[in-house]
Amino acid sequence: MRLTTDFWVSALVKRVFGAGGFAAIIRRGSPEAGAVFIVVRDRIGGAALYAPAPQTSYESAKPDERIFQRIDTGEDFGAADLRLEKEARFDPDIWVVEIEPGAVPVEELISLPKE
Repeated sequence: MRLTTDFWVSALVKRVFGAGGFAAIIRRGSPEAGAVFIVVRDRIGGAALYAPAPQTSYESAKPDERIFQRIDTGEDFGAADLRLEKEARFDPDIWVVEIEPGAVPVEELISLPKE
């Protein structure tokens, strides 16, 4: 059974704070099934944008977990913001969570596709 988006985001925020990092919900979408986008900022000014992975990244038709893929926006924060604005116009139910992971690598906080 897949968790609702608001429950999943709440758990992510708690895990980030538990690891000594920081998390903020920038945009709240549909509590039940909104897509989640994650902006990861490091303490030296770098940033990465993670979006929901395509369905082909899942091994089953109805996955239990959420898998993310990194979206290349370079180091340009404006490009990430523009991408999120475009996604929000397409789907107004998206969530945007910004995190600074702290001591735990982002790969331990979110699931990434197996290579």
